[in-house]
Amino acid sequence: MPGADEHRIVEGIIGPVDYTASVRYRRTPWLYRRLQPLGWWLIGHGLSPAYAVVLEVPGRRSSVIHRTSLVRVTLDGQHYLVSLAGESDWVRNVRAAGGHAVLGRRERRAVTLLEVPAEERPPVIQAYLGRAGRSGRSWGRASEARHYFGVSAEPSRDELATVAARYPVFRIVEHRPESGR
Repeated sequence: MPGADEHRIVEGIIGPVDYTASVRYRRTPWLYRRLQPLGWWLIGHGLSPAYAVVLEVPGRRSSVIHRTSLVRVTLDGQHYLVSLAGESDWVRNVRAAGGHAVLGRRERRAVTLLEVPAEERPPVIQAYLGRAGRSGRSWGRASEARHYFGVSAEPSRDELATVAARYPVFRIVEHRPESGR
């Protein structure tokens, strides 16, 4: 039986990472951390789906800029970021930075990330699962719903409400440049 360190290394390689357990903090799996630079490059060159973005935020202890590849969700004309891992590094860094961050693809923009209260998260999580036209019958949506959120492939808002508090969601507010100057 592999030890804890060996488990962290193979997590995400052999099978999906199970994010459904309620924990105070979840460290990013080793493989995901190692592949992040590839994700940044693909996103920065427009070679990823349009919903993929790179978040840049200062570290809460070091103030060194940390980059993370994430999925931007659109719901009712608003853009959001959902933390699949729950309490993760990027979430803690965003909170420590007062929500101030840089987000982008080819162009980067200053944004403020406003944390959404738990009771308002279910429709955003539902939009996350249904991005790019995925339905409950799609393998990707069903797998993501089960392994990340621990819910059925087409969860009701009530089902999502039972887990929403464990998955931080942030509304993206873009800073608009002042005109006329």
